[in-house]
Amino acid sequence: MFLSLDPLFNQIKSSTQAIADAQFGTLNKTHASANNNLSTAIVGSKTLSLQKDNPPNLAPILAGRENWGDSNMADSSPRTDTSTDDTDEKDQRFGRAQMNAIMASDSSDRSKDKTDQKTLRRLAQNREAARKSRLRKKAYVQQLESSRLKLTQLEQELQRARQKGVFISSSGDQSHSMSGNGALAFDVEYARWLEEQNRQINELRAAVNSHAGDTELRIIVDNVTAHFDDIFRLKGIAAKADVFHILSGMWKTPAERCFLWIGGFRSSELLKLLANQMEPLTEQQFMGIHNLQQSSQQAEDALSQGMEALQQSLSETLANGSSGPSGSSGNVANYMGQMAMATGKLGTLEGFLCQADNMRQQTLQQMHRILTTRQSARALLAINDYFSRLRALSSLWLARPRE
Repeated sequence: MFLSLDPLFNQIKSSTQAIADAQFGTLNKTHASANNNLSTAIVGSKTLSLQKDNPPNLAPILAGRENWGDSNMADSSPRTDTSTDDTDEKDQRFGRAQMNAIMASDSSDRSKDKTDQKTLRRLAQNREAARKSRLRKKAYVQQLESSRLKLTQLEQELQRARQKGVFISSSGDQSHSMSGNGALAFDVEYARWLEEQNRQINELRAAVNSHAGDTELRIIVDNVTAHFDDIFRLKGIAAKADVFHILSGMWKTPAERCFLWIGGFRSSELLKLLANQMEPLTEQQFMGIHNLQQSSQQAEDALSQGMEALQQSLSETLANGSSGPSGSSGNVANYMGQMAMATGKLGTLEGFLCQADNMRQQTLQQMHRILTTRQSARALLAINDYFSRLRALSSLWLARPRE
């Protein structure tokens, strides 16, 4: 009976060992439990058999079974430890990988936060720049609107004053009408003259662009030239009332005053500007314009020297007299004589202004005689465009934003 059980037991043991070796990595605990249960079952079956047969000696078998169980436990214990070490190492690797992923994610989040902050700062700067630009534009528009309102108010005041008879009427003695308030009256008349000139220039430009005939064009050119004669006449009347107002150019725009010479433009400089506008010129025309420019320059130099001499003489008269009208009767007489002499010298300013305007008027007339009708038309358009740009420049300058 013992012999028949031992081979069966050995066969079961070898099978159990082979299964344990094949499933070592994953089934150590299951295998150990199975071995223990199997050993218990076998031992139990042997015990039952032996109890039936009443075997004389079971100690060697039980000892062998116990030794086999101990050896089996000893064999499986190192493998279990190895599996535990591998699991721990895998857990450590997994933990390190997880930590690296978390650190990389944190670094990416910080980089993204920095980029977002830069973007937000840039957007804030752009919004601030746009806000300042809108404020400047708003201020500029407000200044333009304010200038327009002031101009409207001034026109209304001038119209009311005109209705009261303060300014020059369309008919009657203009010199008498100006005697009350010469400077303001001349400013109003100059504004009217400028408005009429713009109308005539538009008519002339339309005739030139439509290639009107010489006869029609000549009529328009003569009207524009006669209109220039009107402003010279008005200036002569205004100079009798207030020569300083005309000489100072306060009736002109600020940009025009920069080029003012004795109450008006320099003829020689105007001819230089028109030289390119009047081409093509014949040789005779070229020489005529050149000689006119030279003669105008000489006349301007002579008038400039006369003005300098007048200023020097007036300064000496005022510097050599007594300090004031107070004191003795002799000092009062000297003072009054000094003022009378200075006033007489100032009277020559009107003469210089008249001479300068006469020279300007003659220059325009001679230029028209040298040029053809169409060349004269282009010259008049060029003159108007030049002064219109100066007036536009002044308007832009006065309406500029001031920070």
